[in-house]
Amino acid sequence: MRLFSRRDMLAGISAAGLVSALPTSVLASPASALPLPASKMKFGLVTYLWGQHMQLPELLAACEASGLLGVEVRTQHKHGVEPSLSAAERKEVRQRFADSPVTLVGYGSNAQYHENDPQKLQANIELTKSYIQLMHDCGGTGVKVKPNSFVKDVPQEKTIEQIGKALNEVAAYGQQYGQEIRVEVHGPGTSELPVMKAIFDVADHPNATICWNCNGEDLNGEGLQHNFELVSGRFGKTVHVRELEDPKYPYADLFTLFRGIDYEGWILLEARGNPEDKVAAMKEQRLLFEKLTG
Repeated sequence: MRLFSRRDMLAGISAAGLVSALPTSVLASPASALPLPASKMKFGLVTYLWGQHMQLPELLAACEASGLLGVEVRTQHKHGVEPSLSAAERKEVRQRFADSPVTLVGYGSNAQYHENDPQKLQANIELTKSYIQLMHDCGGTGVKVKPNSFVKDVPQEKTIEQIGKALNEVAAYGQQYGQEIRVEVHGPGTSELPVMKAIFDVADHPNATICWNCNGEDLNGEGLQHNFELVSGRFGKTVHVRELEDPKYPYADLFTLFRGIDYEGWILLEARGNPEDKVAAMKEQRLLFEKLTG
């Protein structure tokens, strides 16, 4: 097994004619001091935002054409994968994916557990359970949820405990249906990695997992590696990334860290731009992913 180094990565990217498209900060990954395993990461799409206006057949065709062979379908998008689907409609969604090389990785929900109102909290828990049932029926493997915020005039420790306990409840429920709970690192305050660690100190159910989200907050405090290591024992099957040429985020360093733990999950593109040709843009991102992951 050979060393994965910055020189190797740059050589590969240069051969593909992509170096000029990548900012220096993206390429500034240090060489690993130890041999790293070959990447087992897979690249896919979150339908927010590039897939939000695609019907399900169009979405599957775009993923297949671009080589992004996994998708996290998000609520309230045009593909219409919602709890309101009948049993027959859920079976049809499952069959569409079965007939395609594209994997239904899971569901992107807006369920959140920081609400100070007990009725709103319980409503979000019940909503999560409906998404779990939906993904079970459609052939997915998990549901993405959020902590999403702290609450004014409520001690942060109380909100952290509440979120953690809610996650334990939905994680236990999801386990019955074979659905992983994927907690997106999200929201003002709650997207700080020490806060996520505190939440997961409470949310100790093994089916509650962290979905790394590539926020600017990942670089706060002692930096990316320290924050990564705070939560690396709780990663689930999904990671969210933005456009990989973004100079504000050290994607090469991040992928080196994931290779260092032999991560086997899905790296899902949650792109923010609005290219006219979405399929071409998806292909470009896949090429960058392949070079950045060695």
